[in-house]
Order: sequence, then structure tokens, then C-alpha cells
Amino acid sequence: MGEPKVAMPETGERITFVNGEIRVPHHPIIPFIEGDGIGPDIWRAARRVLDAAVEKAYEGGRSIAWGEIFAGESAKNKFGEWLPEGTTQAISDFSVAIKGPLTTPIGGGIRSLNVTLRQILDLYACVRPCRYIQGVPSPVKEAHKLNVVIFRENTEDVYAGIEWKQGTAEAKEIIHFLNSRFSTRLREDSGIGVKPISIFGTQRLVRKAIRYALDHRRTRVTLVHKGNIMKFTEGAFRDWGYQVSRDEFGEVCINEDELWQTYDGKIPEGKILINDRIADSMFQQVLLRPDEYEVIALPNLNGDYLSDACAAQIGGLGMAPGANIGDRVALFESTHGTAPKYAGQDKVNPGSLILSGVLMLEHLGWQEAADLIYSAVGKTISQKRVTYDLGRQMEGATVVKTSEFASAIIENMTTDHRPQTADQ
Repeated sequence: MGEPKVAMPETGERITFVNGEIRVPHHPIIPFIEGDGIGPDIWRAARRVLDAAVEKAYEGGRSIAWGEIFAGESAKNKFGEWLPEGTTQAISDFSVAIKGPLTTPIGGGIRSLNVTLRQILDLYACVRPCRYIQGVPSPVKEAHKLNVVIFRENTEDVYAGIEWKQGTAEAKEIIHFLNSRFSTRLREDSGIGVKPISIFGTQRLVRKAIRYALDHRRTRVTLVHKGNIMKFTEGAFRDWGYQVSRDEFGEVCINEDELWQTYDGKIPEGKILINDRIADSMFQQVLLRPDEYEVIALPNLNGDYLSDACAAQIGGLGMAPGANIGDRVALFESTHGTAPKYAGQDKVNPGSLILSGVLMLEHLGWQEAADLIYSAVGKTISQKRVTYDLGRQMEGATVVKTSEFASAIIENMTTDHRPQTADQ
């Protein structure tokens, strides 16, 4: 692999791992990608907030040594390629990175830079917390009841990208093979895709979801699937998920039969309920009974849909953080697009990237700094000092710029009064 085409900071230290456990120095080097379109605007805001929180929480005893790396339009302009090899190498070398939104190249080659980064770095878990912040405009009446963390499989299912265009020789050959060999009745004018879901891919995702529940004192992990129709892919996802819960977490995990037969419907202290729901039913559940779900594990396409649907309930993608996490590498990112028509206007909501930074701080084990930001974001919104996307839906709001929103959050950081987070 090539060397990064940028110099990392000389001050700071690398994050390391000992027996699979992360070890974070007081001054870790963390690469960042500004992103395209509105990326530079929201990154400047997020970086100021992150640095201020770390400074205030640890009174100068800790800091982040930021190192810029490139992908997307900035990389294309600087190096002539959309995703330099050194960029992925730097993320791998330093283990934790954060990025703004990236443009998807038009034409051949890379289909999506975001997908490519996940595949190259084997970031198999797309982690999307959806937790409501009081005062954010929401289309639902009881948005405060939704507090879920979605674990979406990131490498299989439709993200495998295995398909053949209608009318090609390959598509015709596969259709002929299936119709003649297995007596299927595929139409000759079909495009064909393959949907792989493996034991390995499923169980490492569910394992990570259960470990998250244990680490964050959550009591429910729900497997979401369409196994009533696709029994050997989505149904197998369900079965393999239950299997890993029994084989590796049998001392703490119980299923719904045990919940009612042994524990009278009440999850005992120290136990985690593993249950499952059909995907279409789950869209109703998160609207009608959102407080019954905490951690949700899904195959790729179901997770894509459900995470955005849940994000809508808490105010949209502008308030929805995201991370892509593997066994050793974690890449935190805003969940929305590049919005190029607003680029350079200091106008858009940086909330998604700021809250993704909160996730990053939690990943580092810097919970004090993470809590400072989350509390300050809530206080700023309660003061109705918000960017235009929120302000147009709030009576009496003071609409502020991207940079001013960041300044208000920093102003509202106080160490003397920190509300408990949902996981505490």
C-alpha cells in the first residue's frame, strides 16, 4: 500500500490495540476528510466543537492531533484520483477517522466512495444511533420515545453489488441456467442480481450489536429480517443471529419464549432480550411502539431503509450521526449528502457531523467530552438558536449560521451540570 500523500502531525501518538482492545493515548492522531460541497463548512464547525469539548472536559490534559487526508473532489483536484491509496492506508494505520459527505463520481469506476471505503477497510457495521433531542422539530407526536442504535450489515446483501444488466450475455446465461436447471420462470428481459448473506457476515454483526448492548447497558437486541419470504438469506440472518446469542452470550441472552415462560415478561437485571421482527412490521413498530426497541441488527438493505426512517422521526438526517466500524478501524461520518448548492454559504446544519464526533469520542472512551457536547447541543436547541432547516419549523427561532451554531454549542458547554445520557 502507498504512503499517505499528506503529512500526519508530528505531535500526537497513534491509537493502538492490545489483545483486541483499543488503547487511546491522551493526544491521539486522528485523520479527517473535510468532504465535498458543504463538507468544509460543517467540518470547521464540528472540529471547533470537538476541540472545545476535549479542552473543557480534560482541562488541557488531552487533545486531538488532526491530520488532513483527501477523498472525493478535493482528492481529484489535488492528486487526479477520487480515492488515493494513501488515504485508506492512513485510516487503517491510525484506526479512527472522521469525514464529511463525499460526492459520488459520475461515470465509470467507483460507484460510491462511501461504499468503497467501507469495503476496502472492512467496516462491516454501519452504526446509526437515533435518539431524539428535545425541541427538534419532528413529524411524530412522541419522538422522545425513540432511542435506538441500528447496526446495519455493510458488506453483503445488495452492497455486494453483484448484478448483470438486462439483455447482456451474462444476464441471459444466468436466466437460462436457472430456468433450465432449477425450473424457475424468470422473464427473459430481466436484470439479475445476487443477494449473498453469510454466516460469517451475519454473526460478526450481531456479535458487535450484542457487545454494544452489554457495554452501554441496553437490554434488548432485535433482529430484523424478511425471513417469511426469503428463508435462506434473510431467514438465515435471523437464525444465525440467534445462534451467536446462544453460543457466545448464553449466560446473559434470553429469547422471548424464556422472557414470558420464565421471567413473566420482565427482563431480569443483567440479562439481554434477543428477539426478532419482520422488516415491514418493524416500520410500524418504530412508529407505534418505539420505546420497546433499543439495539437493532439488520441486513444491509433493511438497515438502509429503517435507519433513514428512524432519522426522520428525530428531525432528519441533519440530526442523525453515523459510523462505520470494523474489528480495528472506525470511520465516523455525516449521514447526509454534499448539498453543493449551499457550499461555502456557512448556512447548513452541522448537527450530523457534530453528533458523529460525539460517537467518535465515545469510541475513544472520552465520555466526559461526549456528554458535554450532547448536553450543549440540547441546550442550544432549547434556546432556539438553530440553523435555517430547523428554524423554519420552530416558532420564535433565531436562525444562525453554521459557524454561529457551533459557537452557541461551545458557549453552552458547562461541566457543573450534565444531564444523564440515555445510556447512563
